[in-house]
Amino acid sequence: MESAPSRTAMFAAVSRGLFRLETASPWVLDDVLALVLVGPVWRELRDRFDPLFPGPVRRESRAAVCTRSRYAEDRLAAGAFTQYVILGAGLDSFAWRQPDLLGSLTVFEVDHPASQAWKLERVGELGLPLSDSQVFVPVDLEAEPVRDVLGAAGFDWAQPAMFCWTGVAPYLTAQAIESTLRTIAAAAPGSEVVFSYRAEDRVLDDVGTEFARSYTPIAASVGEPLQPGWPVVEIERLIGRCGLKVVDHPTRADLQQRYFAGRTDGLRPYAFETLVAAQVT
Repeated sequence: MESAPSRTAMFAAVSRGLFRLETASPWVLDDVLALVLVGPVWRELRDRFDPLFPGPVRRESRAAVCTRSRYAEDRLAAGAFTQYVILGAGLDSFAWRQPDLLGSLTVFEVDHPASQAWKLERVGELGLPLSDSQVFVPVDLEAEPVRDVLGAAGFDWAQPAMFCWTGVAPYLTAQAIESTLRTIAAAAPGSEVVFSYRAEDRVLDDVGTEFARSYTPIAASVGEPLQPGWPVVEIERLIGRCGLKVVDHPTRADLQQRYFAGRTDGLRPYAFETLVAAQVT
């Protein structure tokens, strides 16, 4: 991580891109830029890691990665927010996929300096346009408080904001998750956070169990080891203790009904990761 982008962020982008290539439309998320941002190395990553996962595991995990982005963006579109903070932005392409929203919205992409520098280099190589409404915030969260760094970047803590924090908490300790949630709870009333967390092992089905078995050593090998999962009741207690109120905690069945209803291929997101939306009251 000191000199290269997050490998798990690259895995997520490859998943979003391959979902579009390998799955029939309609797509829960149509990320046409995912593989472009990763660059030609996406084929190497696919060829190296796809054989480690059975076909159903690949399909459901890619569906889940796309679903978590779609869910956050749906919550954003449904609210009255003037700021959108993507924590651990990785190779997220929201600002280019949703340009119409940038006029009334400031997007803060928060990520590790090495990952963000690599992304900006790719953006420059591709000639993707940058907007004054798109703010890049490099930060090492282990060394710098996110509140201070966001404030210095122009974030207004008195204005409502949506925080997107998906695909990050499964790699963090309970203390780190609590610290971030408490920071978000200091935002203006009405602000929200959408985040995903690792489900406890006992609720996983066969696909979720196989994903955990296959992916755990991969994440550890790239220096981003997974942390233990959370029971639903415990994560909701943590959210409340941090000063936030749960406003939506969809089950996998809920997400399947919202985003995959009517499909004839039985596609659904895996159960390994769970989404939750919480609000500042």
